Amino acid sequence: MLALVAGCGSGSAAPAPVAHPTGESRITAKAGERFTLTVHENASTREHWYLSAPRPDTAVVRDRGQHSASDSGDKHLVGGGSSLTFTFEATGRGSTRIVLTHCTFATTCGDGDGTPAPASTAPYRESAPERVVYTVTVR
Repeated sequence: MLALVAGCGSGSAAPAPVAHPTGESRITAKAGERFTLTVHENASTREHWYLSAPRPDTAVVRDRGQHSASDSGDKHLVGGGSSLTFTFEATGRGSTRIVLTHCTFATTCGDGDGTPAPASTAPYRESAPERVVYTVTVR
């Protein structure tokens, strides 16, 4: 099981992370506040997370980028995992959804943007990628 972590905060101070279960989660923020969603991935095992469609309503939440950090700190280990942090900013009152898609070697994720690809003709069964939905309400 992968743990998803979300944190809220404003300004340049790093927000304290709060664990969320996979599936659907809710986040409440104030306009101008930044928050993060952090997931674990391991590129060496073809495991990746993507911000995918439908994209959040930019009148409510804007994507402010992503950052990856090795689980081993400053030292890069071949085959080691990493934490991928997506940063967002609450821009205006309302509600929107953020969809993260988790692709692995056993899932079909198309061109690497989290969009599912056509069915494979591979001799093994591939499954649909896991999608985690966050409902964000900005007050």
